[in-house]
Amino acid sequence: MSTLAHTMMTAARSADSGLAGPGELDRYPYAEAPGADRVVAPSWDAADQDLGRVGRRAAGSRGRGLHGQLVQQLGQMIVSGDLGADRPLVPEEIGQRFEVSRTVVRESLRVLEAKGLVSARPNVGTRVRPVSDWNLLDPDIIEWRAFGPQRDDQRRELSELRWTIEPLAARLAAGHGREEVQQRLADMVEIMGHSLSQGDAITFSRADAEFHSLLIQLASNRMLEHLSGIVSAALQVSGGPVTGCDRPTEASLVHHSRIADALAAGDGPGAEAAMRQLLTVHPEVERVVPAPREH
Repeated sequence: MSTLAHTMMTAARSADSGLAGPGELDRYPYAEAPGADRVVAPSWDAADQDLGRVGRRAAGSRGRGLHGQLVQQLGQMIVSGDLGADRPLVPEEIGQRFEVSRTVVRESLRVLEAKGLVSARPNVGTRVRPVSDWNLLDPDIIEWRAFGPQRDDQRRELSELRWTIEPLAARLAAGHGREEVQQRLADMVEIMGHSLSQGDAITFSRADAEFHSLLIQLASNRMLEHLSGIVSAALQVSGGPVTGCDRPTEASLVHHSRIADALAAGDGPGAEAAMRQLLTVHPEVERVVPAPREH
């Protein structure tokens, strides 16, 4: 096993020991300090009970501190439908209910506004925006939808988007001879193979995500590269151990290896075909690729 593989295996075991297994989603605390400083959002009584509902998210969240946690909390509540379109959000009320400062509330709402989830206008205040206004390609929104009531639609849509992006990226990548990236792809296949033999799904999924990110970078198309975060998010919510979905398989490893070999040989059509085969065996894609949906 290469040094790179050993490093990734060790890091995954130590840093990700808190990753949630199947169905293990944690309640959100609203402070990082232990003891009396830790605050959990209280229930909102009367007509506002839904606004006080504590959201759920897999451990290992990107959100950190009060600001990050409030963004996650409110974002999940909006995406799940707990806070419907045009629902007013009063900063003072949010601060009181979640026991956070005005600054935390203000900055959190700004982040949500940048994602298209809320809008703030003079004399109108802050309100939840309709789904048509959301930035559905934002990695956070992708994840919130994938763990909410829209999970099936989200995973299907992501799979269809990957089917559009990645075969093209594989064909383009074969025309660019960046040897250091080609070697890195081969390293990821090696790591995935060792992880599969060891039953280490965490390291496998990390190497898998890096493989696909590197491939898109190798395509040397900046617009495709801009979409690499979407592919990473799709892998996380549809195939990684965090979600408790299907574990890595030998078939998946074989197709990754074929893609890497085709890229190294400069075989664009071969790389594209191997990528299509890989995506077709993915459990989420298999249901949608053979025939288009009826409208």
